[in-house]
Amino acid sequence: MTVGRILLWGLAGLTAVGMLAALLLYLDYQRWAAAPLHGDAEPHTFVLERGATMRTVANHLEHEGLLERPLYLRLHGRLSGEAERLQSGEYRIPSGMTAPELVTRLARGRVVQHRFTIVEGWTFQQLLAALEADPRIVDTLDGVDAETIMAELGSEGEHPEGWFYPETYSFTRGTTDRDILRRSHRAMQERLEAVWAQRVEDLPLESAYEALILASIIERETGAAHERREIAGVFKRRLEQGMRLQTDPTVIYGMGDDYDGRIRTRDLRTDTPYNTYTRHGLTPTPIAMPGGAALEAAVDPKPGEYLYFVSRGDGTHQFSRTLEEHNAAVRRYILGQGDGEE
Repeated sequence: MTVGRILLWGLAGLTAVGMLAALLLYLDYQRWAAAPLHGDAEPHTFVLERGATMRTVANHLEHEGLLERPLYLRLHGRLSGEAERLQSGEYRIPSGMTAPELVTRLARGRVVQHRFTIVEGWTFQQLLAALEADPRIVDTLDGVDAETIMAELGSEGEHPEGWFYPETYSFTRGTTDRDILRRSHRAMQERLEAVWAQRVEDLPLESAYEALILASIIERETGAAHERREIAGVFKRRLEQGMRLQTDPTVIYGMGDDYDGRIRTRDLRTDTPYNTYTRHGLTPTPIAMPGGAALEAAVDPKPGEYLYFVSRGDGTHQFSRTLEEHNAAVRRYILGQGDGEE
């Protein structure tokens, strides 16, 4: 039963003067209920704290100049029963919303949904920096080391790199950085498990974790979707034939803060656990957070004969079967564009 109908029924049994007054009150309420809270003003956001009442809401809206007749709001909330179901959180009042519509929104908990995107190819440190920089997310990790974070996530002793799934996460006011990490960590575990279960036969990988490592290298090597399986195929054949992967992103990761935007010949020759020019096999950990497509490519490489590839400088690569072909491609695409080759 609507509030207006309750008021209208209350007219019965009144004197003529009382009926007229009540009718005027009813018509005024109906005008109030149909009127936008703030006309053509910009959308307004407010936070309803836990334990707040309809009186709190009415006082806030009146103070902000958004509401006339605050008593009507309290009356509407009480008669509709929605005043007893208010849910705390952050709410947005769009232009044109009426007071009864707002009360329904508060009673149903239709809080503001924010979004945070973890970008494919980010490192763990980039993820932490992005979480800290987002003012909508509660910062709880100041001074907390990676080992503690992973232990809290149930992965004690696990290196954090690569273990957080890149996608856009919706969240509400009060969400912490730990909440985002927990959700993205669980998402990566589930996605990796599903992808590993669908792997092709004869992969030179012994575990899902090695697939995660390889996927991270693929992710950092190319942003061209159609190349991921091709690059995965090159790495598969190199691993099978005992060739070094010789991929620049691993060198960059191993350089850490020493990387200044360029890879020089001496960098390729400086040994680190992540330098795939000086060491055989996969890197000891992932070097970034791979997306779903890179994970799928890692466990389903494209068949072929390519053993080399070099950047064309436009985001794509030239693939070669032999070292001779590769050297020709390097002379064509790299000459005059800086040191190093992929």
